[in-house]
Amino acid sequence: MPDLLERLKSALADRYAVESEIGRGGMAVVFLAEDLRHERQVAIKVLHPELTATLGGERFLQEIKTVAGLQHPHILPLYDSGEADGLLYYVMPYAEGESLRQRLDREGQLAVDESIRMVVEVADGLDYAHRQGVVHRDIKPGNILLAEGHATIADFGIDEHGPRGRYAPVRQPRAGHGAGNAGWAHGHLLARLRAVRNAGR
Repeated sequence: MPDLLERLKSALADRYAVESEIGRGGMAVVFLAEDLRHERQVAIKVLHPELTATLGGERFLQEIKTVAGLQHPHILPLYDSGEADGLLYYVMPYAEGESLRQRLDREGQLAVDESIRMVVEVADGLDYAHRQGVVHRDIKPGNILLAEGHATIADFGIDEHGPRGRYAPVRQPRAGHGAGNAGWAHGHLLARLRAVRNAGR
């Protein structure tokens, strides 16, 4: 049986030139590819095949459809999604730069003005998503991408806990109720950034 890279290359050959693996996590593998139609680099996130059977293609694609409707400068957009050769995938911009986690690991702390700007940008993106009825529920430094002086929220996608699991995007029925709302996420992120800053004093 071909490995995942070769399988994906073959399945998407008419649309994407899949080049190499650039990331791997508990629920998915990320590949660098070229969008042949638009001549741009993209990142393709593919669920581990064993999770495909658990989630099911219809449920996965419904969740991705929800996320694809989010259009905001501080939310990483989704370009495409689907199922090919039994593989569930979605396509995002290839974001050059680094995550907030990598930045904190390297520098240990952020300047106050930079921290404030970053929190405002992330909170703006979360507030927009919340007003669309979608809650991220996994805001952490590894899911905030930094490039050209700005912050972008990534990974509104499916998590291994399932379409209504701990990290999956969910529909929020009423604002301000429960720990999984955007207001909680804003404060959680701010507290984490403040703790990192204070630790460096």
